[in-house]
Amino acid sequence: MISRILRLADFAIAKLNAIPYAVLALIARAATFTVFWRAGTQKLDDWQGTLSLFANEYHVPILPPELAARMAATMEIGGSSLIMLGFFTRPAVLMLLGMVSVIQIFVYPTAWPDHIQWLAFMAFLLTRGPGAISLDHLLGRLLRSNFASAMPT
Repeated sequence: MISRILRLADFAIAKLNAIPYAVLALIARAATFTVFWRAGTQKLDDWQGTLSLFANEYHVPILPPELAARMAATMEIGGSSLIMLGFFTRPAVLMLLGMVSVIQIFVYPTAWPDHIQWLAFMAFLLTRGPGAISLDHLLGRLLRSNFASAMPT
């Protein structure tokens, strides 16, 4: 009985290990997109409310509230879109991680349970890249192909 359970567990683990990285990265990109796209569009839906939050509740150091609000909305919508497309993925992830760091340190220091979840899927993308289902991968292949064909033999 135990050997049958172990064989079944080995089979299940082998199937899970066979899931291509590109699929896992696409899921991580979709998760990142969803979190930040939603936040950015909510800011735009009620811009006056957003400005009020940045003026009265979000105490971002150095930046005037209106500039901080514009930067946040731009980074959330632009960065999440780039990540979903898999285009300039690592720089976009770094940008959003920087923003999350500011939020964690200066705005909502007790919101670390949410932030650590965001960190988990973004760290995955930062360290391993966007996967084969991405514009970064396609452009990388094209550039390597063009570079290789331009090299003298």
